[in-house]
Amino acid sequence: MPEETVHESRRTRGRKAIATYFRRLANRLGRGEPVPADAEQTVTVDPPETSEMEVEIEREDGDLSLEIELEWEEGDDDLDTDASASKATFERYEDNAEQWRWRLRHDNGNVIADSGEGYASKQKATQGLESVVENAPGGRVVDLSKDEDDEDGGGSDATFELYEDEGGAWRWRLVHTNGNIIADGGQGYSSKQKAKQGLQSVKTNASGAPIEDVSS
Repeated sequence: MPEETVHESRRTRGRKAIATYFRRLANRLGRGEPVPADAEQTVTVDPPETSEMEVEIEREDGDLSLEIELEWEEGDDDLDTDASASKATFERYEDNAEQWRWRLRHDNGNVIADSGEGYASKQKATQGLESVVENAPGGRVVDLSKDEDDEDGGGSDATFELYEDEGGAWRWRLVHTNGNIIADGGQGYSSKQKAKQGLQSVKTNASGAPIEDVSS
């Protein structure tokens, strides 16, 4: 059978993002679960209990490269190229102040995330939601009440911050490494667990969600 490239990606990442990405892979491997190949978790592979592992370091024209490769005989369900079928839709709209906004609405009718702020143009609102699509699936979760990190995040330029507001409600926000809040839950939750479930739904459904223009 001829060689086929099913998935390939290349992007610049900081050491911390690379480390958390590999940590996520290691956690999934250790639990015997399918392993996401990309930050958006749209492609997964499910290696067997034992596989061939190759580590290679190359030097070429002043550049160093580190390649880690696993190889095994493919089984029936080892590859999933449509792993993150979304159950939500991005709604893009112009508010009464003529600011463009977006919200992510689950198929059950609930709004599970929104832009939090208005944008000066439709294009900027689209760029904002695209940043959420790119960064939400692999975003780490930090519990600000305990300063705890989620070990299953990685490969993202943003972090989910989980916190309790002054009224005692639990909330989350997705903060980019540039300091901007690119999404929030839009509502307070009665418990930390419910807030975690809310942000997890965003991590699961942001990637692959279609975009629709709607009235406010």
